[in-house]
Amino acid sequence: MEAMGVPGGLLPLVIFAEIVGGLALAAGLFTRWAALGLAVFSVASAFLFHFQLADQMQFINFFKNIAIAGGFLVLAAHGAGKFSVDGLIAARRAKGGA
Repeated sequence: MEAMGVPGGLLPLVIFAEIVGGLALAAGLFTRWAALGLAVFSVASAFLFHFQLADQMQFINFFKNIAIAGGFLVLAAHGAGKFSVDGLIAARRAKGGA
């Protein structure tokens, strides 16, 4: 990260965001927010680390990150569905529960 001009002290925050965000998506908990945060992270990492588009590998990695961000945005727009923690919470609220 430091070689690309990003402070190395941010690495624990990056690791935390990737692990917690990924687990939240896998569980379907706070899905829209987690997906939106990871989409922003994917676009930021594409521009910060892979924007050397003349290099074929960086070109591929750049657009890989953009494609991943697109998937996260679809998930943010549609949510996790009824078989998720978010879905269970929504069903409980619809029945008038806590």
